[in-house]
Amino acid sequence: MADDSEDKTEDPTQKRLDDALEKGDVVKSQEVNTWFIIAGATLVLSTFSGSVGGGIMMPLRNLIANSWMLRTDGAGLMHLTQSLGYVVIAAVGVPFLMLALSAIAGNMVQHRLVWSGEQLKPKLSKISPGAGFKRLFGKQALANFLKGLFKLIGLGAVMVMVLWPDRMRMESFMRVDPAELLPAITGMTVHLLAAVVAILAAVAIGDYFFQYRTWFERQKMSLQEMKEEFKQSEGDPHVKGRIKQLRVQRAKKRMMAQVPKASVIITNPTHFSVALAYDRTMTAPVCVAKGADVLAFKIREIAKAHDIPIVENVPLARALYATVEVDQEIPVEHYHAVAEIIGYVMRLKRGLSGLRG
Repeated sequence: MADDSEDKTEDPTQKRLDDALEKGDVVKSQEVNTWFIIAGATLVLSTFSGSVGGGIMMPLRNLIANSWMLRTDGAGLMHLTQSLGYVVIAAVGVPFLMLALSAIAGNMVQHRLVWSGEQLKPKLSKISPGAGFKRLFGKQALANFLKGLFKLIGLGAVMVMVLWPDRMRMESFMRVDPAELLPAITGMTVHLLAAVVAILAAVAIGDYFFQYRTWFERQKMSLQEMKEEFKQSEGDPHVKGRIKQLRVQRAKKRMMAQVPKASVIITNPTHFSVALAYDRTMTAPVCVAKGADVLAFKIREIAKAHDIPIVENVPLARALYATVEVDQEIPVEHYHAVAEIIGYVMRLKRGLSGLRG
């Protein structure tokens, strides 16, 4: 069976990207998280190593110096344990909080926080031999191998460059007082971690762009998927067409119901009919209906059934049909021509009324 991804050639829509985010399918580079954690650890070590050591050392010295006064019964031992716990928490609380914030920041710079259980659902693709083969020999596996190789070589070279100048100094650590040993080791460790952070920054940036590209390619859509999404978001074109057709039919029915209220029908006998209504309260005649071809004949039929005058004027009928909409007044440029026709119709009606009288 052909791989469906071969048909996914279109860039994803914003809706597709939003849906992926809601499902927990986000850009995630573990190297970025690692960099933030190691950078945070370096900052903690360089900033709080002295205060953490002092915060723990002084209470322990007091504890050992006054050990003969300690109570070891049940309540006393519980109190001692709680006291030591508070000391440790006070000393390492802020550093651990900074490490936790570093871990959170590693995710926040890549994507906003997402709460989704979609990734926890069991999927057959995860146990598929074919999917497993892709994971072992696919692009991601190759990228991981190259990252590991680069880190191995890069970090090895950095460690040598940082530690090699101090090799003689490290040999003398065997003879240094323990109180002086800790600051020396801390300083060397901070320098080493700073170099490691610089190397891992390059790895993290490269890995993030690779993961983003992989994620973006995974979100690409086929033409069929884009059509389906358009149907869901904008509505089925067939349904929309049917709704539009019904609206047009209802509008035509309402328009035809207005024809009996017309004062005159102006026609081009073969194509157009425009029904105009006018009384002395109006500023200008109003188009109550208009139509072409079959609809034009239907307007004339209704007009004949209600004894509405029908006047043939080919150029005026064409002009009115093209320039005036239903329920709108006629344009100013047609006032004179329409006024003559309506005046003629009114005179005709008065004449007929006189004859009947």
